[in-house]
Amino acid sequence: MTDPHAAYSSPLASRYASRAMQENFSERARGLVWRDLWIVLAECERELGLPIGADQIAQLKAARADLDLARVAELERELRHDVMAHVHAYGEKAPLARPIIHLGATSCYVADGADLVLMRRGLGILRARLVGVLRALAEFCRAQADQPVLGFTHFQPAQPTTLGKRAALWLQDLMLDLEEIEDVLARLPFRGAKGTTGTQASFLQLFGGDHAKVRALDRMVTERMGFARSVAVSGQTYPRKWDGVVLNAVAGIGQSAAKFAVDLRLMAHRKELEEPFGRKQIGSSAMPYKRNPMRSERIGALARYLLHLAPNALDTAANQWLERTLDDSANRRIAIPESFLAADAILLLLQDVIPGLVPYPKVMERALQAELPFLATEEILMAAVQAGGDRQDLHERIRVHSQEAAARVKTGDGRNDLLERIGADAAFAPIHARLPDLTEPRRFVGRAPEQVREFLQECVQPVLAARAEVRAPEGEVKV
Repeated sequence: MTDPHAAYSSPLASRYASRAMQENFSERARGLVWRDLWIVLAECERELGLPIGADQIAQLKAARADLDLARVAELERELRHDVMAHVHAYGEKAPLARPIIHLGATSCYVADGADLVLMRRGLGILRARLVGVLRALAEFCRAQADQPVLGFTHFQPAQPTTLGKRAALWLQDLMLDLEEIEDVLARLPFRGAKGTTGTQASFLQLFGGDHAKVRALDRMVTERMGFARSVAVSGQTYPRKWDGVVLNAVAGIGQSAAKFAVDLRLMAHRKELEEPFGRKQIGSSAMPYKRNPMRSERIGALARYLLHLAPNALDTAANQWLERTLDDSANRRIAIPESFLAADAILLLLQDVIPGLVPYPKVMERALQAELPFLATEEILMAAVQAGGDRQDLHERIRVHSQEAAARVKTGDGRNDLLERIGADAAFAPIHARLPDLTEPRRFVGRAPEQVREFLQECVQPVLAARAEVRAPEGEVKV
């Protein structure tokens, strides 16, 4: 037996993506969709008056699942044409129907038709996984809505927010991804029965010049393959611009997930929030204490790959010559499935990480206490003025105390003693007792907790409630 590990296998399949997504883009799945397209074409042509027998269609249906890929490969080596290899292999299994398989069609009838079917199925899998991720992240937002955390702009300490509010930003991005995926699902057209260069000349000949029947054939094939519409006009292929539309929506998942993963890695460095870590998990082969955020790093790695596949689709669309050129084929065989597999793998990681996120409130509190004395100076100044102080004198005193405290943080023992300095200054005596209250973190988070709850109630819950029955196929993070 040939060793399955002796040849290259894409890590997207062997390590990362789910079985469901792999099966969707498998050679067998594609071949079966091709056969579905041939069956539908024959049925519609028969209904519109072409001399195709019911027994021929019955044999096509009976032989549909008897797909011998080894025989197809043998024929392709001989014929040097993948579609015709499948036509001949199907004809061997359904000899009565052999004369009418692929009647009037071009290779792109099945090749493009299957691509659109498989992309639509793949979008459905991603949609379901996204809904699951949104559910988990919404719960995290709700649980952490009130937890103060130091905010950052330019990765410099800034006004505090809450952990739930920060997570709501991640959630909002992923909500937009769901909207984009569902929009593409609703709009994605079928190629239909368009003929060799998109003129439908072959079908017009078959139907004796009857334009109405040619139009009916296109409509019937499209509807029976489950699409609401076909492209209005095409060359030999459907417009490759649609690949860009699809992959841009898919890549959006990578962008949102990477932002989440980067933020999580930054917070893990600060020991404020960590991804789940298994009881026997090893963080480093050399440093036993390490708790590396490996799943978040993997999200970033896969997202980087995914993000570079979307421009590839646009480049391919831009380089299609006239009615068609074949330099899209090998590229699309790789770029389209791998985009979906990468996005699927990323969503599996999000589904794994989010429910197990571990926040450390005490660490967040210490970080806030280290910075809040500076952030609270305006509130302290206003309170002291209201207690009867001179605003300009108090401002200068706070400025001097702040500079001295900052110098100690940066060049001394690292401790922020600003509140102690203000507490020892007689000019602030009227508010000394209020200093702990004036530097309470929750005073500085504004409406962050309310924003989280309003966002969940008004924006997130209606979306999740409308998709309460949506469940993703099984999948797991393998390593």
